[in-house]
Amino acid sequence: MTSEQSATTGHLPLKDDRVTPPLRGGERETLRAFLDFHRGTLAMKCAGLTDEELRRHSMPPSTLTLLGLVRHMAEVERTWFRQVINAEDVPLVWSPEGDRQVAYDASGATRSEAFAAWEAEVAHARRIEAAAPSLDVTGHFARWGEDVSLRLVMLHLIHEYARHNGHADFLREGIDGTVGF
Repeated sequence: MTSEQSATTGHLPLKDDRVTPPLRGGERETLRAFLDFHRGTLAMKCAGLTDEELRRHSMPPSTLTLLGLVRHMAEVERTWFRQVINAEDVPLVWSPEGDRQVAYDASGATRSEAFAAWEAEVAHARRIEAAAPSLDVTGHFARWGEDVSLRLVMLHLIHEYARHNGHADFLREGIDGTVGF
């Protein structure tokens, strides 16, 4: 999409297949689009890499990997949308005991299992968000002991993805030199 096209469509111009956030959309449409944009960015950072490359550590002593980030974001999606907003009694994907750090350990993980779990959680999250009558819907976040709105959840996930997509940039650059938005 060119800059000229973006003026016509009212969306950010991108040169890839990610969702393009609207330039003048409503609150919910904009939050949804930015969340999907960041989901697409994480997938893009992992595209074309082998399981071994996806498990490659950034730099010692860090054990952070692209596959670990994908697994972590599956847990984040599951926690905030299914456990908090939808009040589902489901354990974490990789730790029935609730240890959120387990997802980062991708030493035995594969692209297929990590992406299958992440994509399933994203699909659940999209259904839950779409079914909510408004952004003011609330759920209880037990770790904080507080009720939170769907609006906060969506903003939190945008923040979480944006932060980790910065990590993904560095990880991908270290693997094959690929950089970019």
